Amino acid sequence: MNGVTRFAVWTLAVLLVLAPIVGLLNGWFAADRWPLKKLRLSGEFNQVSDQLLRETVMDESGIGFFAVDLDRLRDRVEALPWVARAEVRKQWPDTLIIRVSERKAVAHWGQDRLLSASGELFDAPQAGLPDALPWLDGPESRIADVVELYRQAGQLLAPSRRTVIGVTLDARGSWSLRLADGGDVVIGRGEPDARLRRFARALPALTANEPRALARADLRYSTGFALSWQPVTAAPGEGEGENDNESEANPQT
Repeated sequence: MNGVTRFAVWTLAVLLVLAPIVGLLNGWFAADRWPLKKLRLSGEFNQVSDQLLRETVMDESGIGFFAVDLDRLRDRVEALPWVARAEVRKQWPDTLIIRVSERKAVAHWGQDRLLSASGELFDAPQAGLPDALPWLDGPESRIADVVELYRQAGQLLAPSRRTVIGVTLDARGSWSLRLADGGDVVIGRGEPDARLRRFARALPALTANEPRALARADLRYSTGFALSWQPVTAAPGEGEGENDNESEANPQT
């Protein structure tokens, strides 16, 4: 037997050994002998349903234990709207195990996105979310700044029993707040922290003897604020209330 013949024989022998292994790993045959029969899910599920996860991986169950592509399955699960991370592994002889970490929405962002607890923006169905989620908006590069001003504003206005439900940073760099009682606070572009602190200190005195709810506060002044108030609806049979809903305040700084 010459060298060429020996090489051909050894090559054929190797192929005969490898072919069953390759076929097994790719699910070409024997899938019915070692099928995946069980799916074990773990994690905290609030937005991702068991049914959706099962539907996402169901078509893999027929190709056999050895042929399942775990990386591909992980990518498919992590592509689901509320999934932050997924761990996928197999357990002999017939079990697929998936552990899911959900995204936690801490705020609406703009009109149609959500902000996660880790500071990432993502798209997901918003039905069923808590009503208390604030509405934030601004450039993506300023997410941390918007979140920080929301936190500061909530702390500063809490003593006046004002709840901040929204913060916006527009394209020109101007800040504004939305209050739970319907009022708007226009902060402007320069020194938003200082302006907001000055307003928070003056707000209790400004509203102490004012029965009307605040409609708008404009803080874009160096020594004071321009305030407008929500009109008081007159009871049936009573005369019209005062029409003057605007005032200026000049607190000592």
